[in-house]
Amino acid sequence: MSETSTKPYLLRALYEWCTDNGYTPYIVVTVDARARVPMEFVKNGEIVLNISFEATGNLKMDNELITFKARFGGVARELEIPVDNVSAIYARENGQGMAFEVKRGDDATPSPQPARLAPAKKDAARGLSTVSSPKGVAEPMDGTGGDDDAPPPKSGGRPRLTRIK
Repeated sequence: MSETSTKPYLLRALYEWCTDNGYTPYIVVTVDARARVPMEFVKNGEIVLNISFEATGNLKMDNELITFKARFGGVARELEIPVDNVSAIYARENGQGMAFEVKRGDDATPSPQPARLAPAKKDAARGLSTVSSPKGVAEPMDGTGGDDDAPPPKSGGRPRLTRIK
């Protein structure tokens, strides 16, 4: 019997850490044929999703698949994301989280510009890595106005992912 990956456990742990501290958990997903997401919001083969309790319904994070319902432009959608496709999870407010390597499957559709995360910066005080969100990606809205009512980031600017080509 093969050993279970640590990735789904780390995703659940960081999700819980975000919610326990009042942060908004976001995931970065590499989109391929296995991911069921609203394709009109995919940019450069990736989508960034707010997976907070307020932005999702019926969120389930198991060892193989993350499933939930979210609204995009007022339209409810059901999303299915293979855990293998998650390239990062982080807190929107401070960028703290963890990046993962994404393995391309045989049935994966290659993205126009595959993205890689830059090496994450280590936050020694908290034992977490810091990643940032990519520019111009869709986020499901919870009906509260999105970024307009969010507290400003503590580090002086909105975090961004660094892409290495």
